[in-house]
Amino acid sequence: MSVLLYDGECALCSHSVQFVLEHDASGCFRFASLQGATGRTLLQQHGLPETSWSSVVLIDDSGEVFLRSEAALRVARCLPAPWCWLFGLRWIPLPLRDAVYDWVARHRFRWFGRHSSCWMPRPEWRERFLE
Repeated sequence: MSVLLYDGECALCSHSVQFVLEHDASGCFRFASLQGATGRTLLQQHGLPETSWSSVVLIDDSGEVFLRSEAALRVARCLPAPWCWLFGLRWIPLPLRDAVYDWVARHRFRWFGRHSSCWMPRPEWRERFLE
């Protein structure tokens, strides 16, 4: 099962996780906040910085790590249509995709807000979250 690490203080990130939960009927993903112990441990295990939370991180079943736009598109690929069709955006060169991703990431708190604490999932989703 793949693990999606997200910024638990970012409203856009939390809403994105909720969206994935609502559409991932097959349960492909587990989730952990980048600020939590599990998130920090996984970042450390994969040689990623533990303090820069400007990217979503996807660790797939094989342990391969994907960041930024590649992570987002690989998540979309596992969702049902029409969301999986977004994976077709991979034809856009990675530097351009990541530039757009970084631009949104730089403005996400101003546009979408910030949580003072991590969002808590519905009871039926809690088993999909790693502490």
